[in-house]
Formats: sequence, C-alpha cells, structure tokens
Amino acid sequence: MLLQLSINNYAIIDRLSIEPDKHLNIVTGETGAGKSIILGALSLILGERADTSVLINKEAKSIIEASFDVRENQAFKIALKEAELDEEDHCIIRREINSAGKSRAFINDTPVTLSVLNKLTALLVDLHQQFDNHAIEDDLFQLSVVDVLAQNAIIKDQYQVVFKQFQQVVQELNAKKNQQAQWQKDADYKQFLYDELEQINFRPNEIEEAEIQLKQLNAAEKIISILQQARYVLDEGDMPLANEIRRQAQQLQSIADVFPEAHLLQERLNSIYAEAKDIASELENAEGKISLNPEQMARLEERMDAGIKLQKKHAVQSTNELIDIFESLGQELKATLNLHEEIEGLEKRKLELNESLQKTASQLSASRQKIAPVIAEQITTLLSEVGMPNAQFTISISHLAKPNVNGVDDISFQLDANKSGQFQPVYKAASGGEMSRIALCIKSLIARAIHLPTLIFDEVDTGISGEAARKVGALLKDLAQYHQVICITHQPQVAAKGSTHFYVYKEQGKEGKINTQIRVLDPEEKIVAIAKMIGGEQPSEAALNNARELAGL
Repeated sequence: MLLQLSINNYAIIDRLSIEPDKHLNIVTGETGAGKSIILGALSLILGERADTSVLINKEAKSIIEASFDVRENQAFKIALKEAELDEEDHCIIRREINSAGKSRAFINDTPVTLSVLNKLTALLVDLHQQFDNHAIEDDLFQLSVVDVLAQNAIIKDQYQVVFKQFQQVVQELNAKKNQQAQWQKDADYKQFLYDELEQINFRPNEIEEAEIQLKQLNAAEKIISILQQARYVLDEGDMPLANEIRRQAQQLQSIADVFPEAHLLQERLNSIYAEAKDIASELENAEGKISLNPEQMARLEERMDAGIKLQKKHAVQSTNELIDIFESLGQELKATLNLHEEIEGLEKRKLELNESLQKTASQLSASRQKIAPVIAEQITTLLSEVGMPNAQFTISISHLAKPNVNGVDDISFQLDANKSGQFQPVYKAASGGEMSRIALCIKSLIARAIHLPTLIFDEVDTGISGEAARKVGALLKDLAQYHQVICITHQPQVAAKGSTHFYVYKEQGKEGKINTQIRVLDPEEKIVAIAKMIGGEQPSEAALNNARELAGL
C-alpha cells in the first residue's frame, strides 16, 4: 500500500506530498492543473526513464520519493530477496534526476538499476492509464484471472510440482542419451585403446625401471670389471687392502701398553677394516645382479619401446599415467553398460510422470473450461453496466501442442465491441477508455480472491456518464474494500464514492511562477467540488443537493 508520495522540482511542481488512505482515493481538478504530471512523477518511481526537461530549477535535483507498507505483500518480499535487497516492512523508493540528465534509483537507500526497479515496483503499483494495454495483453495475466476465479491454486500447485519433476527427468534423459550417443560413437576406438593397454599390462614404473636396467645391461661388462677390480683390491689381491688394515691394527695393539694413544687409533683401524669387508661383500652382491643375458636385454627393449610408443600416443610421460588412462577407459566402458540401464529407468519414470501430468492437466483444463463461460458472462454484464452495452466478452481456450508450466491451455480474452459476431483479442477490439473499464471489471471480480498492488486508474470513466459512471464508481468503491485504489476522474458519480478526495490546482508561487499543488478536501469541500463537476464553477443548490445525494449524505 502506498503511504506517501512526495514530489520535488518536477515539471510545474515545486514541492507537494500525498498521503492516500487504504481505500478509494479520488483525484480531481481542472484540465491542465497537473494531475497527469503527478502520474508522470509516479511513473519514475515505477522505473520509467527520466527527462531533464522536467526540472524547474536547473540548479537542483528533481527528487520523487514513495513510501510503501509491504507487510502483507509476500510476492514483493520474495522479489526483494531475489534482488539481494534487505527485506523490511516499509519500503522507500526514490528517484533523483540531476541537471545533466543523470538519473539514480534507490530502494531503501540502496542503489538499483531501472530494470530491477521496474520489476519490483510492478508488485507495488498497477498504474492503469488509457491506452496502457499491457496487463490485459499479457497471457499469464489472463490465465491467472481464470485460475483465481476457478480456485485452481491447489491443483495448479500439484500440476507444477509434477511438471517440474517431468522437466528434470526429460532433461536428465536427454543428457544421458546424448552421452550415450557420444560414447557409442567413440566406443570402438576406446575399446581398442583399452584392449591394447590391457594386453601389454604394465606394472607401476615399469618403463622407467626398464630404461635404467637397459642402461646397466649395455654397460654390464664395464660395471662388472670395475666392481671386480674394487673387490680384488679390498679383499682378494696378493696383498688385500682389508687384510693390510687389519695387520696394522694388530701392530698398534702391540704398543698400546707403552703408548696409550695407539689404542684409539687401533679401534679406528678396526672400524675401517669392518667397513672395507662390508663394502667388498656389497661389491660381490652388486656384481651378481649384473646380467649379460641378451634375451633379457631384448625383452626389456621390447617393453620399453612399446611403452614409449603408447606414451606418445596418449601424450603422457610415465608408466603410471598410462595405467591411469587404462583404468579410466575401463570405468567409461563399464559406465556405458550401466548407462543403458539408467536410460531405461528414466524412460519408465518419464512415462509415469507424463501420465500423472496429463491427468492433472486435464483436471486443470476442465476447471478452466467450466469457469470460462461464467467469467465471460459476468464481465459482459459488468461491461454493459459501465457504458459498453453492445460489448460481448468471451474467453477462448485452445489446447497447446505440449504442456508448459501452466498446463495445456492457451487462454485468450476476446471482445466483440459492437455485436458484430466477430471476436478479437481484447487489446485489438477495445479503445483506450474501454480497456480501462474492462480492466476495472476484471479486477473487481478477482479483488476478493488475491492480493493486488495499489491500483491507479487514470480517467477510467472517459466517455461515459449517468448510470454507467455511477456503476464505475460503485465498482471502484467495492474494489477499494480489499485494495488501495487511486482514481483520477472528471465524473461526479465516481468522485462521490471516494473515501479521500484530493484536489489538484495551480497557484502562483514565488517570482510569479505557476505551481501545481494538491490538498485533501474536507466533507463539505468535497460536496462543493462534486457539485462543480455537475453544475459548473457556480453550482446551484440543486447541484449541491445532487452532490450530497451521490455521496450518500
């Protein structure tokens, strides 16, 4: 609900503020007084683009600010969260325009883009002006009207749950089928690669170890010769070095009694002797590991050559990477077999969900088909009462080729404005004023069923008078029992139904400039204003009495 609208430095408005009540707010005033300018300022709050020509004082900003009570507007609160904005019970929306033409928008002092502003404020204000056909043109709006009046909320929720599940299964199934098609395309080649790696059956690090072994085998004679020579010097020569070290240790031991330092030197030589013997033993072991077997060399060369070719083929550098590729190929081939079973399961689930979807869609469609002629008859009756006696309203429901999130129905509001027998979509068949009245009739039907934003009607009563205007006023008053309504009107029958009456006028301000102002009329001023709408600037007593009668006083 709109709590307050303040406008500063906009067109011929220097400064004004409006605080509408929660029911029917009537706005009247002479033609050219500035009612449309106020709506223009409000349009900026709703995300319209700004124009610097609206600035009175080029040295100051134009600031339009609106405050809303959003405690009961759950859709708006959800939209705030989606836009990553703080959720509060009261929302302040502000537009600023500077002399350079730059415009900024704020929601609760947080800067937002115009697209975000437009999306969010659509949940706060429904500004229905003449020639504004957006709401009635919108297929989703038309569908929502039918579903609200048919009380389809529960079954529609059930349908949408199943539809979402169906979509998810179809999406997953298509992905699996695409995956299967791709795998089948590559399956033969992958199987060949797998078989090739399986047949060679490398163990971890085998290629790297084979390379080292081959180097050793190619240098085997030299390696054996050096190992043998070292062992010969240490342990097997005419005068083995190890034995000589041991002999010198024994010599040191013989003088240890008279030369104590010899004992430590003797122990060190004993350690060297033990190490020399150990080295000799290891040299012998190492010599035994070196093979001069040409068959082993040929086998190692064959394995290493095969490994290097496979490494180049798979663009890897090690045996272990080839093993990883082998295992990965194995998993993919195994998954290919499992994928067929998964697809079969998804196909079965798809059929089950489709059956449930079709059943629920049929129930939803039947409910719509049943309520559509009832709604059409009610709207036709209301249109007759608001000055469109020749209008025939109908709701066309056709079957979609495939279900969507709202069912299997394509709903179109259609109108024959002059009993021609030819129905057209409403937005094509109706004039701007007629569109406003059609919107009023539709919204009056759904007012009790759902939450609507603040409804603003700009001269919804254009082109009508008398009883039709009285009926428009009654519809607006009834609508305002459930939703905040603001209506700009020139009809006394409509103005008389308002719970708060705003009067827009011009006055001469500072330096002789003309400014638009607005004020709330008290009960007696309201009667006078209505009487002037009936009988001119100098209303007669009869006009005043007529005004009191219209206002129920």
